[in-house]
Amino acid sequence: MRPLYVYDKSLLKYRFNDQHPFNQMRVKMTTDLLTDAGFLKDEDIIKPRPATDEELLLVHKPDYIEAVKQAGNGGLSDSQLESYGLNTDDTPTFDDMHEKSSMLVGATLAAVDEVMKGNAKKVLSLAGGLHHGFTGRASGFCIYNDSAVAIEYMRKHYGMKVLYIDTDAHHGDGVQWAFYNTNEVMTYSIHETGRYLFPGTGSTTERGDDDGFGFSINLPVDAFTEDDSFLSIFEQSIEKAIIQFKPDIILSQNGVDAHYRDPMTHLSLTSKSYEEIPRIVNRLSDKYTEGRWIAVGGGGYNIWQVVPRMWAQIWLAMLGEQPPAGRLPEPFIDKYRPRCKVEFPVEWQDDLSDFEDIPRRSDITEKNDNMLQRILMYLEQI
Repeated sequence: MRPLYVYDKSLLKYRFNDQHPFNQMRVKMTTDLLTDAGFLKDEDIIKPRPATDEELLLVHKPDYIEAVKQAGNGGLSDSQLESYGLNTDDTPTFDDMHEKSSMLVGATLAAVDEVMKGNAKKVLSLAGGLHHGFTGRASGFCIYNDSAVAIEYMRKHYGMKVLYIDTDAHHGDGVQWAFYNTNEVMTYSIHETGRYLFPGTGSTTERGDDDGFGFSINLPVDAFTEDDSFLSIFEQSIEKAIIQFKPDIILSQNGVDAHYRDPMTHLSLTSKSYEEIPRIVNRLSDKYTEGRWIAVGGGGYNIWQVVPRMWAQIWLAMLGEQPPAGRLPEPFIDKYRPRCKVEFPVEWQDDLSDFEDIPRRSDITEKNDNMLQRILMYLEQI
């Protein structure tokens, strides 16, 4: 059964301002890359829909949804905006904010419905992945939390046990806290340690409360962690988590801001990791969840040199394609290179001429491995 891809130009309207690092143009660039390379066909693409208020209320508080609606029309005072995390440097208000934000949530829900109705086993919705949104507050470029809404939607309407996998450089805090007290959702986040990076959470001791104790898994890796250490930790721990939890479906958040060229984090991954991560998830979904896998986007702030090539690998993994090598399609290069103000990549894999050797590589790897061993022991006890 061929996977499906959620896309429409309406998803590009979630835009704070021209100076803001969160730029959904990366979704269009990825779509163009896949289309120009011949991997994405018109018949693969489905349209998103806006999420209803009832669907948003599965996770978000009524007063917060109303505040977002009013903020998008200039209807809140500065103090009211501040109380909801709106109009900050991270999440400035913009016109029709509720409508444009609910479309991103609806795109992820459209992906869910396709899988639940049996129209596809795997669906990709790159516009989503807004994992910092809280039930009653905006945070970290995120107004509504599409992943949390989608997970609760699957629980309520389809009785699914959901494994949430987050490989963004930033901890998936909003999703974690939404399900911190339930054993029907497992949240798994591998991310840069919060000692150096927003949101400052995601320590190994955040394990869940009440019925949810043991169902929150965090693997904070040290700054400058590179491919081999990251992939070793991920592959060893994620299958163990799946075996212990026995999910019905996987929802993965695929931020690519752990790449060494991303301007907002301190990790050192290359295209090698972003070729392997989705293929690991694809293999595990086939093995443990009857192929059911929904993938969303997330972080990624170098839209020219990093995001399109790295995100394209998620779709290629769903198709069962091996990572392509060599030159990118000429139509894609011709379309975007003239607009790029930095050196534009022309091959699928990274040119590592600017990759700097990792300081304290052996120390970082040893520290990460010690953390992994603690988590593996912890998973044995669930």
